[in-house]
Amino acid sequence: MKKRNNPLPLLNGVKPSYLVLPHEKQFYGLPLLHFLCIRFPFVGADDWRRRLNSGFVVGSDGAALDEHSLFEPGKVMFYYRETSRESEPRIPFEEKILHIDEHLIVVDKPHFLPVIPSGRFLRETLLTRLRLRPELQHLNVEDITPLHRLDKDTAGVMLLSHNPATRGAYQTMFQNKTVWKTYEALAPTRTDLPYPLDVVSRLVRGEKFFTTQEAEGEPNAHTTVELIENRGEFSLYRLTPHTGKKHQLRVHMMGLGMPLLNDALYPVPSEAGSEDYRKPLKLLAKKIAFADPLSGRERVFCSGFCL
Repeated sequence: MKKRNNPLPLLNGVKPSYLVLPHEKQFYGLPLLHFLCIRFPFVGADDWRRRLNSGFVVGSDGAALDEHSLFEPGKVMFYYRETSRESEPRIPFEEKILHIDEHLIVVDKPHFLPVIPSGRFLRETLLTRLRLRPELQHLNVEDITPLHRLDKDTAGVMLLSHNPATRGAYQTMFQNKTVWKTYEALAPTRTDLPYPLDVVSRLVRGEKFFTTQEAEGEPNAHTTVELIENRGEFSLYRLTPHTGKKHQLRVHMMGLGMPLLNDALYPVPSEAGSEDYRKPLKLLAKKIAFADPLSGRERVFCSGFCL
């Protein structure tokens, strides 16, 4: 696929987004502002008018668009994402760079820090922070891209690519499930279970779109649970996911009657924005291992964080 040329630069570590205007006849000949208000009503007409007149919304040729610009189907519009709140407080935890080479950046992500911009988070994300790190400025920081997911609430080791020429080889590892990830978690102690315990079930979207729940049917999720250390009321567990469903570890542990300590989603979701930095989710992506697709050698990276 041909790389799309972006006429806007990074702005404080934030890469511009783009939108291809659809071929929908109902908008032909109307102002672009009208389309944006209909398609993204949660932003509001005044905010779209301000953004269009800021000079930071442009076409693929770099020419600025404004509130009087007409909707043109197929036209590409570039713009900077904004957060869904007036201010964005700093998340008081720091990421740690574990490794850099000509292809990869390996990072220890702290709890509470989202990986990519979305919703309430823009500058306070792992991706934006890394693009501003002084020790990474010898790279083309626009090319830094996560190779896999890690929930905002989860801490631990994460791989990112900064080399577009080799990114596909590393992405294929995850698609082919040839990456081994190990997590650690704190949860209620159960000594009555036969460890290591394999949990196999079917996971589907929950009643709230941002949650996951178990359901009847063919299993699509598999986790191995091991007891590492009995600490009394709560114990330290090793969790090995064999599949990669959303919130798989959290839901499987809850299903065993062992919800993870300080989980703000399970069993009952807390209100968004009510994070208590004194109570991080006790889930840590402790280790990631794989055979390097370029060199063939075994590589293992471990988080320096502990629960």
